[in-house]
Amino acid sequence: MILACGEALIDMLPRKSAAGEDAFAPYPGGAVFNTAIALGRLGAPVSFFSGISTDMFGDMLRGSLADSGVDTGPAALSDRPTTLAFVKLVEGSATYAFYDENTAGRLLTEADLPDVSADALFFGGISLAVEPCGAAYEALMLREAGRRVTMIDPNIRPSFIRDPARYRARIDRMVATADIVKLSDEDLRWLGGEGDLASLAEGIVAKGPKLVCITEGPKGVTGYSAHGATFVASERAEVVDTVGAGDTFNGGLLASLHAAGALTRDGIGALTEDTIRAALTIGARSAAITVSRAGANPPWAHEL
Repeated sequence: MILACGEALIDMLPRKSAAGEDAFAPYPGGAVFNTAIALGRLGAPVSFFSGISTDMFGDMLRGSLADSGVDTGPAALSDRPTTLAFVKLVEGSATYAFYDENTAGRLLTEADLPDVSADALFFGGISLAVEPCGAAYEALMLREAGRRVTMIDPNIRPSFIRDPARYRARIDRMVATADIVKLSDEDLRWLGGEGDLASLAEGIVAKGPKLVCITEGPKGVTGYSAHGATFVASERAEVVDTVGAGDTFNGGLLASLHAAGALTRDGIGALTEDTIRAALTIGARSAAITVSRAGANPPWAHEL
């Protein structure tokens, strides 16, 4: 079982009304939510932990998770509102305006943390940048690290970060604790500054992770490990938008590693280059399908 830990929110995506007016339509989303959906659709056993509202948007979120085979039993339910993210698309790339104050996800605390029986835990998204939920997720990761496989994709949104120094310190601690780290090239430069991507990535590996995945948009992804660098090119796709692409990559990667028996303490310490290449390939293939259709809509296993 993989436990995905992080935000679930409603993406308000730009649309046109029947009268041709600009409008927004609500779609379930959130970085970690999308990864959980991808895992469920790819057939991996997955559960989801977040603060979820009992309002109508929260009902949408839980319904979408259930429809994709994701267990929402660990989630902390409350009557606080659901986080909303209004999306603006510029040449297919998404920018966001978040409405997150006093929401069910934002006000998650350490008192809400679940008992964990999963083999692996995944963390990431905007929930790591704000309090008190950021502290709660960090506490959960640090509590379980060493006993279970952990992965982090911070999915950095600079406009959402109010205290960069505090956020950087948290990400540094979680990265040093993680077994698997995924960063976009933009994320890596935000954290590490200018310089050669390979050198920056190898610096992350030196902190302790067994696998560091650096995605470079349409170019592809490179996995850095004890075996060196393993590059997999992106799959060709007619891009509609990039919403959820990185999140879906994470789902494909983890689903492949789970199928290979690598999401155990022993397995993650004995990754082979072939296992890494296969996981990067499934991640890239999954992401290519997502970018070929509107919004975060990860593929089902039969579509691969």
